[in-house]
Amino acid sequence: MEPTGKRIEKVPYGGPGLELFLAEGPHPNARSQRPKAVGGSVPVPARLGRLHPVMAALKDAESRLVMPSALRHRSLLLLQGQAAEAVRRGYEVQKARSSFFPREGGVDVAVDGFAYTVTVRQEFPESTDLERSARLVVELAHGLTGRPGRWRDRKSRTLEEALGVILREIEARAVEDARRRQDEQQARAEREVRWQAAMGVAKEQAVRERLAQVLREEAGRWQEAAALSAYCMALERRIGELDGAVDEPALDSARDWLEWARGYVTSVDPLGSGLPEMPHTREPTPEELEPYLRGLSPHGPERHAGR
Repeated sequence: MEPTGKRIEKVPYGGPGLELFLAEGPHPNARSQRPKAVGGSVPVPARLGRLHPVMAALKDAESRLVMPSALRHRSLLLLQGQAAEAVRRGYEVQKARSSFFPREGGVDVAVDGFAYTVTVRQEFPESTDLERSARLVVELAHGLTGRPGRWRDRKSRTLEEALGVILREIEARAVEDARRRQDEQQARAEREVRWQAAMGVAKEQAVRERLAQVLREEAGRWQEAAALSAYCMALERRIGELDGAVDEPALDSARDWLEWARGYVTSVDPLGSGLPEMPHTREPTPEELEPYLRGLSPHGPERHAGR
């Protein structure tokens, strides 16, 4: 069960992956967070005067809103009314980033850094029925949100009367997107903390493994030196046993070999001259850290191992 005042959220993580985490407050789609059904009326101008600069550019763009002149005029009035009300509420109206078909035209309404494209088009451009061909559709690009995104002329409500609802939908999406952004930022911050902790542990383990490798190498050389030292002692005894029994050149050659062998043993024995020092360590490479990160990437919390 979800703790009081919390909700379970999920955000994309690493391509097809999802990360679950506890977020603050109710979900934006919860009944208590939904906007009221009535969005308030939005004044629609009676003529195309004192246009917003973006609307003035759209009005002059002959390749946009290609439809009968009366419908085009009405479409521009609808968009101008929406733009003026958005500015009055403190939002920004921008040139639409989306590309349109010639029969469409629209603007972006930016709320809290999120831009939403509002477009108008003729609903039945090929209809021979005068009533049907005079209908317009206002659309709000919705991506994959599943939220309302299309309003039509209907007997119960004209598009002029729906502009307030459309603007409230934009505001509701901005609230939802802001919360999602906050949740994603929180999730990224938590991943950063976990990654930093994992990197600290991985560095300790990588350095420990490097020191252990040096220790194993020293122990190996010490064992080799011990075996060679025992051989030298045996060789020295054998030379003593054969002194006088073999010719002097053979004994001299054996003594020379013994002298060289003892020098070599001293050179490879880590305990042969003085004491071994604590090995110097360096910063582990990403490749050395990766085995200890349990699937995390040494290059950052938002990347996967091997990438």
